[in-house]
Amino acid sequence: MTGLEPLLERVRLAVFDFDGVFTDNRVWVDENGTEQLAFSRSDGLGLRRLEDVGVTPLVVSTERNPIVSARAQKLRVDCRQGVDAKLDVVTEIADGLGLKLDDVAYVGNDINDVDCLRMVGLPVVPADAWPEVVPLAKWVLSRPGGTGCVREFCDAVWEARRQ
Repeated sequence: MTGLEPLLERVRLAVFDFDGVFTDNRVWVDENGTEQLAFSRSDGLGLRRLEDVGVTPLVVSTERNPIVSARAQKLRVDCRQGVDAKLDVVTEIADGLGLKLDDVAYVGNDINDVDCLRMVGLPVVPADAWPEVVPLAKWVLSRPGGTGCVREFCDAVWEARRQ
């Protein structure tokens, strides 16, 4: 993480895509059409660490899905769903908090995250991000989506900001 410390220290708003970040981007569908997803339990503790150092977490998802709502509620994280223009939402939330986009980190994994990754101060992607978005990142996490990449990110911000 050489060189990332100043960027990590500056983060005040951490925005996460959902599918492919909190999940491994796979979905199980049963014979009734009910979807199921798997998550890393460690992410929740990481999100608490963000709050401990004054960083607001936010989930922004293109898809509208009750699983996303349930998980965000369990994690006690504000969640915006059904968002086509993610950058508009990120900008609105940042403005509402009195922040510049330079104070924002965005963790995303796919082409619907491109606008946010290009504009924030700290663009981050999981290890298994879609190849098109990897060059936009200032940090490629060592963990893939759904296997603790959220926790990896949160711990690094926590470590940088708690000092």
